[in-house]
Amino acid sequence: MKKFPIALQVYSVRDAAEKDFAGTMRKVKEMGYDGVELAGTYGLSVAEVKAILDQVGLELVSAHVAVFELQKEDVLEAYAATGMKYVAIPWMTGPETTEGVADAIAVIEDIAKAAKAKGMQLLYHNHDFEFKKVDGAYVLDQYYGKISEDLLKTELDTCWVNVGGEVPADYLLKYSGRAPVLHLKDFVGSKSENMYELIGDDKAKADSAGQFELRPVGSGKQDFPAILAAAEKAGTQWVVVEQDSPSLGKNSMECAQMSINYLKTIM
Repeated sequence: MKKFPIALQVYSVRDAAEKDFAGTMRKVKEMGYDGVELAGTYGLSVAEVKAILDQVGLELVSAHVAVFELQKEDVLEAYAATGMKYVAIPWMTGPETTEGVADAIAVIEDIAKAAKAKGMQLLYHNHDFEFKKVDGAYVLDQYYGKISEDLLKTELDTCWVNVGGEVPADYLLKYSGRAPVLHLKDFVGSKSENMYELIGDDKAKADSAGQFELRPVGSGKQDFPAILAAAEKAGTQWVVVEQDSPSLGKNSMECAQMSINYLKTIM
């Protein structure tokens, strides 16, 4: 199996990064990660973050940046100045009508063009709510079907693809050649009404044993050998570990270590 470079979505260890970004990045490098994907800059400028990553030896693969921020030219310029290749829309509230889908597509396309003009490729990172059908087709498929591949590529989140009702490996192959960055995320349980609350609410998690829970990669129900085999066929360049909330009695850094330890046993 191909040995992919592995990045960590810093959101996974945001509690540590908020306290000591540089120290946390050194530890991430020591764990064996090759790069990171940002979700915020933890009180630093984008340039300061890039300088720390360069010093530590981690590649800045991409960044999740909110839509309203991506619509600002100075924000795009700051990320582009780092030489970062990819920038990602982390989520958009799922449209539920034909008009809503069209409006969302227009927003994404405008951002994609602006990013392209500054030398960056726009990615879209899905959750499960883009697997709602409008006019007989998934919202997510409409984004990719109606915006050119040159402007928008995928950053499929394998957990949310699964929760959305699709087999991650099969769905990834559907977008072969358009999937440069792939999120690896593991979980147990199944979709529930309060699923997103369970991710970050300790009391809710304690009250819901056996329900939805995010896990370190290799500790849940995902078939990662199949996913990685599909990623190789699809032309994926980077895999990114993400765990929105720690579990199994471990802290966020311990979970990040468990994930990469597992991945190194299968590739």
